[in-house]
Amino acid sequence: VHVFQTLPDNAVSNYAASLKDKGSLVPALYKVIRENYSDLLEPVCHQLFEFYRSGEPQLQRFTLQFLPELLWSLLSVSAARDPHTSGCIEALLLGIYNLEIVDKDGQSKILSFTVPSLSKPSVYHEPSTFGSMALTEGALSNHGLSRVVYSGPHLQRETFTAQNRFEVLTFLLLCYNAVLSYMTSTSLQSLCQLSSRVCICGYPRQQMRRYKGINARLTVTSEFLVQLITGIHYALCNGEVEVGSKALDDVLYRAQLELFPEALLVGNAIKSSLHGAALKSNNKEGARSIQVEITPTSSRISRNAVTSLRRHLETATHDQLDILSTRSHPKNHFKPKLNSLDIS
Repeated sequence: VHVFQTLPDNAVSNYAASLKDKGSLVPALYKVIRENYSDLLEPVCHQLFEFYRSGEPQLQRFTLQFLPELLWSLLSVSAARDPHTSGCIEALLLGIYNLEIVDKDGQSKILSFTVPSLSKPSVYHEPSTFGSMALTEGALSNHGLSRVVYSGPHLQRETFTAQNRFEVLTFLLLCYNAVLSYMTSTSLQSLCQLSSRVCICGYPRQQMRRYKGINARLTVTSEFLVQLITGIHYALCNGEVEVGSKALDDVLYRAQLELFPEALLVGNAIKSSLHGAALKSNNKEGARSIQVEITPTSSRISRNAVTSLRRHLETATHDQLDILSTRSHPKNHFKPKLNSLDIS
């Protein structure tokens, strides 16, 4: 990777594309990151930061694939109260964070999110399924009362503290989740393992999972868990069923203990949507996606209504023919019998 320093600008893209062909490189980098006391950790972190600072999207995604493993190394070392071994990892994560919170001109970014309106159809819902509620939302949307949520500006950080640690890590996970479709299976597995370890360390479930890592409880925030759940959801739908299901259960376990309503809401919603879904554990190649259960569209409803009406008319026609045949043959007409009732 040291060749990158001498490359001209027009050759960076080709170099970035060639990294995926080096099959032994990624496993070797994972091994270095997991060994906190490795002499190679500092130069590796420096090189990963140079990749990210280059602005080349492929190189940035190459660095981000190691983010779950870097987060776990940082959290586990901080829990062990041995900060001297995580200095280069802290520098790398803070460098990525400080690059992402500003635009190309160095101005602070303000991210905006438009909350979907129930009156307008999406891949998640049809307005007709909400009945009169859709009319209310429709009336509001006609007046332009769409809700926009803003995030930012975020402050530059020079070091990790107990107050800003999870603010920075949550933002980094947001950046990671933005490129989930480019992440490898190894990276998605690392994300699920990070989720389980962070949520069960120091709690009774750690013995159930037979995890022999650190025993200290790690502080988490609701926003951090929500970002973890987002990545787990994607992993579940793209081949990592076993490790993803375990991670989702562990995050919900921790969210219940901490009484985090946001994490519980998102996690249980995803768990309910996956209930009974045909998740294939071997679906690791091909197009990446998230499974969504779509309600019938209006055209399908119209066809069903026409079919139902046609059957109703056919039944009614047969009934009318039976009545006419009975009237034309009075002998076959049924007369009710009066048993013991005498009306005379």
